[in-house]
Amino acid sequence: MHIDIITVLPGLLEGPFSHSILKRAEEKGLAKVEIHDLRDYGIGKQKTVDGYAFGGGAGMVMMIEPIANCIDSLKKLRDYDEIIYMTPDGKTFDQSTANALSLKQNLIILCGHYKGVDERVRQKFITREISIGDFVLSGGELPAALVTDAIIRLLPGVLNDETSALTDSFQDGLLAPPVFTRPAEYAGLKVPEVLLSGHAAKIESWRFEQSVRRTHERRPDLMNGDLSKERGDNI
Repeated sequence: MHIDIITVLPGLLEGPFSHSILKRAEEKGLAKVEIHDLRDYGIGKQKTVDGYAFGGGAGMVMMIEPIANCIDSLKKLRDYDEIIYMTPDGKTFDQSTANALSLKQNLIILCGHYKGVDERVRQKFITREISIGDFVLSGGELPAALVTDAIIRLLPGVLNDETSALTDSFQDGLLAPPVFTRPAEYAGLKVPEVLLSGHAAKIESWRFEQSVRRTHERRPDLMNGDLSKERGDNI
């Protein structure tokens, strides 16, 4: 997978892609993330990338020409499956979107900034608009890093245990169950006996029960019907 991120603040993205899973994915040759400074495509000697909004109002707007020049330059190198714009008014990012994007080969992510981009950028280039929640940040750089992390960790071979991603929260519409590790008892708090039993079927049933219970308590909006009745479990 190749992901190109277009930004006016490339420094904000240096850290997230030089550590942990993302770095491992690149070292294995499974994914490549490139950061492109939009100012390299700016207009005139000042490399201008923004201007005042027509009609007045506070804040600056990202100009269409630098963005178009950057995207056109990238398109000469490869064909893109999606050109994504990070924006507060996009569709809220979720696990199903991450799953779908992880099946793509080449992506461009455009980070919004200031008051956003000239609307013609969205009309001409953007194929998908993504938000990470109903709040506003200074720019789309951190959301772009978040989306990139969520996508790349799903690629086969990135995680040491590929089944780990399949048991994450939201993959089956439920939150993940509680997890425990050594010691089996700490300050009077004990690991549930079923997890120490070695009985795979009982452990799986317990985990499903806990996932349903936790989802019902914390995120009832995710519940799709009565899963306990479907499984016959005593929730």
